[in-house]
Amino acid sequence: MTVHHWVYVVECADGSFYTGYTTDVERRVREHDRGEGAKYTRGRTPVELVHTERFDSKSAAMSREYEVKQLSRRQKEELVEEDADGE
Repeated sequence: MTVHHWVYVVECADGSFYTGYTTDVERRVREHDRGEGAKYTRGRTPVELVHTERFDSKSAAMSREYEVKQLSRRQKEELVEEDADGE
C-alpha cells in the first residue's frame, strides 16, 4: 500500500486559514473539528477543508507546507480559489 503525504488548508470559523501536513486528511480535519488538532484551530472550530495537495514523499510535502505557510493571505485565497475552480 502506498502512503500519500498531504498538505492541506482549512478555513477556520473566524475566516482564517490553517495549513498542515498529514497522511490522512479526513482524520485530521475531524481532529481539528473536535478541538484535538493544532492549538491554532482549537478555538476556531468548525473548520472547512478548502485545499489539498498530494505528494509521494514526506519531505516534499513538508517543504510545500512550509512554502504555503509563507504565503500572504491573498496568495492563500488565490490558492483556494484555484482549487475551487478545478485548476
